[in-house]
Amino acid sequence: MPITTVGLDADDTLWHNETVFRLTQARFLDLLTDHENAAIEARLAEIERRNLRLYGYGVKGFTLSMIETAMEMCDGEPPAGVIREILAAGREMLAHPVETLPGVDEALARLSERYRLVLITKGDLLDQERKLAASGLGDLFAAVEIVSEKDRTTYERVFARHGTGAAEAVMAGNSMKSDVLPALAAGAFAVHIPYVVTWAHELADAPGAQPRYGALDRIADLPGWIDARSDG
Repeated sequence: MPITTVGLDADDTLWHNETVFRLTQARFLDLLTDHENAAIEARLAEIERRNLRLYGYGVKGFTLSMIETAMEMCDGEPPAGVIREILAAGREMLAHPVETLPGVDEALARLSERYRLVLITKGDLLDQERKLAASGLGDLFAAVEIVSEKDRTTYERVFARHGTGAAEAVMAGNSMKSDVLPALAAGAFAVHIPYVVTWAHELADAPGAQPRYGALDRIADLPGWIDARSDG
């Protein structure tokens, strides 16, 4: 069966993202000097998890969760200027330069010659559109889907809308939880390309050995992996 469509994650697959969040979180910890870092991190993680269904993924939800964490840790009275600093950090994240990962430009150019490319990403609509435009990769994609969640039905819908169905599609990304497992459940091929760090909420165990799953160290190897299965 030929492969016609390749879905690609954006953050930490095409460009750096989680490292920016980690740097901002370190800056946030420095604002609450009266509290232990471990306690702040645990509370922030709990609040982020709780807020995902309300705010979704991305910088704005993260910023609101930092504000809520500061309020809770300080009994509703954070030190003067803390909220202002958190908001400033959030604005800086939204304006942060986009740096594509090594090999991305060449891999996507090669893939676009044979396959229909679809960007499938979670996050804030305006921020994801900004990053895609700044990356210079936009013209290589036949479609862009910015979704609230990545699950089996998401991939079934997207690959039916922009391709020839999940059975003839590949999804590639850094998240086992969002990019690999639900794509496999939808009947697509799935390739895990890990990033140097992974957000705790995106961690999941790898699937057992199966012919539609692949793991690569770098995106530069993705075109060859897909070609081998499409030609086979």
